[in-house]
Parts: sequence; structure tokens; C-alpha cells
Amino acid sequence: MTDKITIVEVGPRDGLQNEKQPIDVATKIELVDRLAACGLGFVEAGSFVSPKWVPQMAGSAEVMAGIKRRPGTEYPVLTPNMKGYEAAKEAGAEIVAVFGAASESFSQKNINCSIAESIERFLPVINAAKADGKPVRAYVSCVLGCPYEGEVALSEVVRVSAALYDAGCYEISLGDTIGVGTPGKARAMFKAVAEAVPASALACHFHDTYGQALANVFACIEEGARVVDASISGLGGCPYAKGATGNVATEDVVFMLEGMGLNTGTDLEALMDTSRWISAKLGREVGSKVTRARDPASSG
Repeated sequence: MTDKITIVEVGPRDGLQNEKQPIDVATKIELVDRLAACGLGFVEAGSFVSPKWVPQMAGSAEVMAGIKRRPGTEYPVLTPNMKGYEAAKEAGAEIVAVFGAASESFSQKNINCSIAESIERFLPVINAAKADGKPVRAYVSCVLGCPYEGEVALSEVVRVSAALYDAGCYEISLGDTIGVGTPGKARAMFKAVAEAVPASALACHFHDTYGQALANVFACIEEGARVVDASISGLGGCPYAKGATGNVATEDVVFMLEGMGLNTGTDLEALMDTSRWISAKLGREVGSKVTRARDPASSG
């Protein structure tokens, strides 16, 4: 098994979309450019959704136009429907993503349709992207728990993940949206999905609501995961889950993985600088334990 771990940086999209205050396009562009300069191979640059539903993702086309595209870095964007896909294509997106759920209740609340209907909606996007030679990534949320249903059946996580993979998505990101997973459950979930979808086509995406995210990443790495979603300074959250905090912090993931002898190809010092910078821009404390430990003043 390779010792290379790919980190998909989701801070500029999944991280910023739940911030309360407006964030200008220039700040978003600088964040994406700074993250790419840290050596990250994938930096999620935005989301082509209606600003009515996700105001912080307004200006994603301007962000895509303004970033300095770094050789070796990909800039995926979220495209929930054909309108979003066409806008992303026009903006020069090379990789797009769709966002589904393993929970019927969450699917209804989040995108106002059933799981089956959501997959039907994604098919035109997936097919159009394939025709244009653009890879499609898929997010599956609520893989370890739902704010409305509680525990989610493992069989549903497997079924939805396999359906999206079979539809043509090259990678399935398994998301613990409300951060209730523990290492044993994370390991069992990853192992079950890997029986239906190749482990090489799976990513893990953990939120740190209960402080379990790093342990869950470790458990999935031991089961063969080689792609990890993370967010600079732990930015993010879930507007549908009371008390849900952000994603696992990129700096913390890098510190752990590099300490295990695994290669992330990233510059930890540059990540910490970026973490401090965006936290100051947002007027919030740094969300990474590693960055706080290296610079106690950054914790406020």
C-alpha cells in the first residue's frame, strides 16, 4: 500500500459556506492561492449553487477567474444541477462534484428531494461532465449519523455510494456530517463501502463535533483510505445540525499523517501561516490544535 496520502482541501467551499459574515471575492481568491502554494493537490474552490440558498458561495465564477492556477493543483467545484454545471464549465472548472446523502430525511431537508430523486438529478450532470472529459466527485453525507434520524443504516451508505460510483463518479467522499462517528464505527463503515466500491475510489470526510475526527481518519487510513478531506483551521460546520462544528483541520491531519511516516506533499508551516491568516480575516480563533500549540497567541 502506498505511503502517499492525498488531501482534498475543502476550506474555501465547505469551510466558508457556513460563515455568518460576508466574505469578499478577493479573500476567497487569496485563500485558494495560499492553499495551493502549500502543496495541496486538490483545493475545492467554490460552489455553483444559487446564492439565495448559499450566500457565501456567491462569486464562485469570479473566484475561478481570479485564482492563479498552480501546476499540479486541481480546483474542483460543487455543481448540484445542470445549471450549476454549465456555469462551472463556463468558469473553467476541470473537476466537478455532486452532493448526496445516505439519509432520506437529510436529503429532503437539504436538497428537497428523496435520495433516489437526487441521484436521478445528478445523472445529467455526471453524463455531461463525462462527455466533456471532466471527472465527477461525489459527496455522501450522514454516513455515520443524521441530525433527524440518528443512526443511519450501513446498508444505505453502501447502496448510495455504490450507485454514485456506478453512475460514473470517480471518487466517493464519505462524510460524517454531524461528527458523531467513533473509530470503530468509522472503520466498519469504510470497510463495508470498500466491499462495493474500490478503496482507491473512496475518501473520508470527518467533522470534529465530538473530537473524534483525527481518530476516525486514522481508522480509515488503516483500512486502506488514501484520500482525506480536510479544511484549513477546521473551518466549516453543518447548518442542519445543532452544535456541529467544522471539518477536521488540515494542519492537524498533516501533522498526524507525516508523524506516521506518510507523505502528504504539503508544507505544514505554510498551512499554519494560512490558518492564522484566514482566522484573522474571519475574526475567529484558529481551529487547529497544531497551529495553536506552535503559536499559543493564535488561540486568542
